[in-house]
Parts: sequence; C-alpha cells; structure tokens
Amino acid sequence: MGSLYLVRHGQASFGSQNYDALSALGHQQGHVVGQALKARGVAPEVVVAGTMQRHQETARAALSAMALDVPMQVLAGVNEFDHEDVIEVAEPRFADKALMMSEMAASGDPRRAFQAFFQDAVSRWVAGHHDAQYQEPWSSFKLRCVGTLGELVKLTPPKGQAVVFTSGGFISVVCAHLLGLHDSQAFTINWTLANAGITKINVGRDGLHLLSVNEHGHLEGNTSSATSLLSYR
Repeated sequence: MGSLYLVRHGQASFGSQNYDALSALGHQQGHVVGQALKARGVAPEVVVAGTMQRHQETARAALSAMALDVPMQVLAGVNEFDHEDVIEVAEPRFADKALMMSEMAASGDPRRAFQAFFQDAVSRWVAGHHDAQYQEPWSSFKLRCVGTLGELVKLTPPKGQAVVFTSGGFISVVCAHLLGLHDSQAFTINWTLANAGITKINVGRDGLHLLSVNEHGHLEGNTSSATSLLSYR
C-alpha cells in the first residue's frame, strides 16, 4: 500500500503586490512541515508541486528540512483555482486591488472583511448558476482536481510515498470526492485548512482511503513562538 500526502502551502503574502510569494511565516511553516514529515519517517520517492510560486517555495523549504535530494515534479493540475477571477466576477470594482484593500482596511479588520466577502464570492462560483462568467467554472475545477488525483495515484509507488505540495481548494475537492460530500460542503473543509497542514491518503488495490485531513499538530505547541506558526490564510 502506498501513501499519498497532500501538503497545503505555507502562508502566502496577503495584501502584497505578489500574493503568490510565501510570507516569512510561510517559509518557516514549510521548514516545520518538512521536519514533521521527516520525524514520522516520511521519505518520499516522488515529490510533486504545482506551478505556483507558493507551492514550489513550500516544497523547497520542506525538502531542505528533510535533507532530501528528490527531484520536484511540476504538475499544473494541483494548482489552486483563480481566486482573483472569482473575486472580480463577484465584484468587478475589485479588479483594482488598491481599491479592494482600501475598502477592506476601512472595516477595521481587513482579514475578516476579506474572508466574509471571499466566502460569498466562492459560494456564488460553486453554485454553478453563472458558469459562463468564469475562466474556470467550478465544475471544470472539480473535474480537474479529481482527474489529477488519478494522475497522482499512478505516481505513488505501490509500497512507497509521494508528497504533493498544493493548495486548499485542491485538497478540499479531493477530500469531498473521497467522502462523497455535496459540492456545497467542499469549501466547508477549505475554510478550516491550516497552512502547511498535512492530509494523508492510502493508495491500495481496493482503492483510496482518506486517513487524515488537515493534520497541524506540528504547527502548535506550548510556547508562543510555536503557537504563532498556525495560520489559515
């Protein structure tokens, strides 16, 4: 039986010009998740990351912490959905990022304000009533994720390990698919996924078995510095 690990990327740079770059905390989370994987005996023969900067930076930080020299395969299928498109379709004015950040800042709690708006925007996208407005409709994103899961299963050694560095949207769709959840429930999972959290799938002859979702104990601890490693956006 093989083991397929899905690792969510470290914290990205919310509010900066390049969201896709990891924040300082994100780099630290990447290192810590690598240490955690190594401590539990994970030594993957296969390492996969999406084309996104935050995926690859997390992968490099983790591999460095694991002291592994395994080539990183790049697979666009594990990429996140285009959150900017989802935002701009819901509120065209927010194509102006400065305007969006200004309005969020005016709320007094920009992260909370953004999360509330973003949840509504994603719900509109997932509902599927306006598919023609999106570059990648929800139905297409879901199909991509499930299809890519099949590719990852083929890459996972029968008695070995594969580690995939990806995003919350991909992980949520995979989990919802394996659990038989309704589309509307997929992002209930997504909103709770920790940066650099670990999801494990066993790959056997009788199919796929979801063993764990969003393991994040490695990001918690008894000291203030350890506790500060836990983030969700």
